[in-house]
Amino acid sequence: MKKLIETIKNIWKIEDLRTRLLTTILFVLIYRFGSFIVLPGIDPTALTALKAQTSGGLLALLNMFSGGAFANASVFALGIMPYISASIVIQLLTMAVPHFQKMQREGESGRRKMNQYTRYLTVIILILQGPTYLINLSVQLAQAGSALPSGFWFSLTSTLILCGGSMFVMWLGERITDKGIGNGISFIILVGIIARFPGAIIKEFASRLGDAGGGLVMFLGEIIFLLIVIAASIMLVQGTRKIPVQYAKRVVGNKQYGGVRQYIPLKINAAGVMPIIFAQAIMFIPLTLAGFSQSESLNSFVGVFMNNNGFWYNFVFGLLIVAFTYFYTAITINPTQMADDMKRNNGFIPGVKPGKKTAEYLDEIMSRITLPGSIFLAIVAVMPAFASLLGINQEFAQFFGGTSLLILVGVVLDTLQQIESHLLMRHYDGLLKSGKIKGRSSGASAY
Repeated sequence: MKKLIETIKNIWKIEDLRTRLLTTILFVLIYRFGSFIVLPGIDPTALTALKAQTSGGLLALLNMFSGGAFANASVFALGIMPYISASIVIQLLTMAVPHFQKMQREGESGRRKMNQYTRYLTVIILILQGPTYLINLSVQLAQAGSALPSGFWFSLTSTLILCGGSMFVMWLGERITDKGIGNGISFIILVGIIARFPGAIIKEFASRLGDAGGGLVMFLGEIIFLLIVIAASIMLVQGTRKIPVQYAKRVVGNKQYGGVRQYIPLKINAAGVMPIIFAQAIMFIPLTLAGFSQSESLNSFVGVFMNNNGFWYNFVFGLLIVAFTYFYTAITINPTQMADDMKRNNGFIPGVKPGKKTAEYLDEIMSRITLPGSIFLAIVAVMPAFASLLGINQEFAQFFGGTSLLILVGVVLDTLQQIESHLLMRHYDGLLKSGKIKGRSSGASAY
């Protein structure tokens, strides 16, 4: 406890870090406040059917990512997922379209252009999702004995408000990245997840309290199992495979360089939580298509993929995670560049020729360690389905692995890593007595 108080004092002493933390808190409060501002013309008391709809299934995840704004018919109801979907498309284009590949190689100017394209695509996705949300909202209000205001003008203005709300959330995320602490977009998602946790655990505790046959013992077992899954998720995020690198001796003037052995830490899960976020965004696409279709066959197909406890949903979700893990690892880890850097610094892997052979060796190692890492990531991602089958409350089950837990673990570790780096730069003790906090990657964030 004394160590914790001393660390908080040290954080407060660093003006830059203190300002960043307070700025982050301010933006988070603005985001949470906006999550409760209901769309103009909507009766908040008539949202009972919408809240019931988002209590389970795929819409429960969408509601969690928006911090409850989806169920509140808030101006932030569409959340940050349209921006993530646009980011996926742009990153896929960098692999297939030469024009985007060229922009990616242009450095900072190319990154700004790609960000601009991502924003334009986000607006297009929002224009499609806005009417879909209003159609679903109309159906849910009708079940509660209420109705949406009629007319084209209401639909137009509500769609524009929903689009503006999501773009404002994206702007908040960018401001957190620039002026606050941690990665803003990931932090926005984290806040939405944490906002749902207290209510979920209280509901689970209340339901177990009413069980006659050892309900509290079951609740205690669930908490222990949750802690085990969290520990496994941390190991997945931080796990590495060390590759030895020998640096040859060289003499420059009167000084000797090299002659030492170091290690390259290749992460078992170099993609972090991004494959799950990507796969989850893809799984939301059928919801958008269903909103514009009256086809019974399409709606029945969508119904299968709205059941996040069903076999086909989790099977496809797991396959997408494995595929996106390889994809994201391929665009973030460049074995050829690593081999060239080693060769330039007179480094080599013992038993492997420098240059092309080294690049092939590193690529082979990454492929080998990525496979078990991606499978384990997929298993953790579908864990909530098994938790639900064991009778755990749907809302609480979402924290037994899945997108929510891995995002929570990854973003918290990244944020703590940034705080620790500020402390160590000013010659203060870090957050831990020994060792350093490892984020998902060396300084890289989710977006």
